[in-house]
Amino acid sequence: MNGTADGARLVAGVDSSTQSTKIVVCEAATGRVVRTGRAAHPDTTEVDPSVWWRAFTEASGGLLDGVEAIGIGGQQHGMVALDESGEPVRPALLWNDTRSAKAATDLAGELGGPRSWAKTVGSVPVASFTVTKLRWMAEHEPALADRVARVLLPHDWLTWRLLGGEPVTDRGDASGTGYFSPAEGTYRTDVLAHAFGGRTPALPRVLGPAEAAGRTADGVLVSAGTGDNMAAALALDLGPGDVVVSLGTSGAVFGVSEAAPADPTGTVAGFADATGRFLPLACTLNAARVLTATAAMLDVGLDELDRLALAAEPGAGGLTLLPYLDGERTPNLPGASGTLLGLRRTNMTPENLARAAVEGMLCGLAAGMDAVAEHSGTVRRVLLIGGAAQSASVRAVAPLVFGVPVVVPEPGEYVALGAARQAAWALSGGQEPPRWRGGEPVELGAPSAGGLEAGRRLRLSHSDARELVHGVSSGSGED
Repeated sequence: MNGTADGARLVAGVDSSTQSTKIVVCEAATGRVVRTGRAAHPDTTEVDPSVWWRAFTEASGGLLDGVEAIGIGGQQHGMVALDESGEPVRPALLWNDTRSAKAATDLAGELGGPRSWAKTVGSVPVASFTVTKLRWMAEHEPALADRVARVLLPHDWLTWRLLGGEPVTDRGDASGTGYFSPAEGTYRTDVLAHAFGGRTPALPRVLGPAEAAGRTADGVLVSAGTGDNMAAALALDLGPGDVVVSLGTSGAVFGVSEAAPADPTGTVAGFADATGRFLPLACTLNAARVLTATAAMLDVGLDELDRLALAAEPGAGGLTLLPYLDGERTPNLPGASGTLLGLRRTNMTPENLARAAVEGMLCGLAAGMDAVAEHSGTVRRVLLIGGAAQSASVRAVAPLVFGVPVVVPEPGEYVALGAARQAAWALSGGQEPPRWRGGEPVELGAPSAGGLEAGRRLRLSHSDARELVHGVSSGSGED
């Protein structure tokens, strides 16, 4: 029997992330979640793709009864290199595998340099991109590179494993490879061949946003799928003036635009989205981990860190933290370390340090928001998601730092929900994705006039600190 007891049609969305596979089953018309499943992945930066299939099988066991369509959202950028028989020639390299950092630097200086890269494929290469992993493989594993007949992304591989036949992808995930032009909607095989030592392996066919990839042997419709950030944007139904600030272990800032971004500084990646538009995105390695690291240093839990931060005044008594605790991935801040400035005997308190950590994390993301806004237009509101969005001190400080109304959507598996919404779109055959009813968001509101001035001073002090320590001023390509 299809659907629920009341006759509602069902769709499923999959989030195959770095850490786990998460699945949601939703009503196709409303988005109401009726079932969920989850299975863990190993903590690694390279993995046999069969691990993803085993996790999908485990997470979906008994979950997909009555489901009519399924979509897969996957971690972006990973390199799945297959031989002529479709078998991996080596474990897949994930986005967080940094062995290709030198390859990224080398590639960024080739083919006309960063400006040419931004114009050609929308982004300047960084170590997470597939193109840099292929360059690393060509240089360090040439015998294996010679065996590569086809290159897929993680979500492509899972869709292919579900369906067989010709591998497919979508323009959103393809735009994170470094050899696909979002503006033109085509692969740049010349860029691929240059990076991969003259080799041109086959690439998956690119489907349109609402186009179906096919049907499983059981007759379930499979949508095109997409990358994780694109799926989250689809779940949140982003519109003009919306910017998402995602506070996971690392951080991401993204909006939507009608024109293809091309940022030669490398701060903003000019991705495509899952609707036919574009998704300018800035990323930082340092988000929620800044709070957990500061809490560990103070030997307190996160609840106590909140209390301490809220007990301090805006500006943390003059303390400014540049929280590059795990380095950075932007061209102007490669491998930067954290710096605490403004120490005085009178301000060295746990309260001020906790406040400086919260302000430093958010100011770094606000710089990314400014960079994204240059491509997406004026920011009218911020949607705050991710684990750290539940922090009381983050919620108190965010409106001051961002300077616009801040909304915290109901917590949810946004990547899986976006993949499910795409599946419902493909199932409906409509011109637009179905209008799903979201949960009740928490409106943090807009800052007062005094709050706006306090936030302006905060961001100015952080901008001055970045310029002092790293020689990087606002608009120069910092995160």
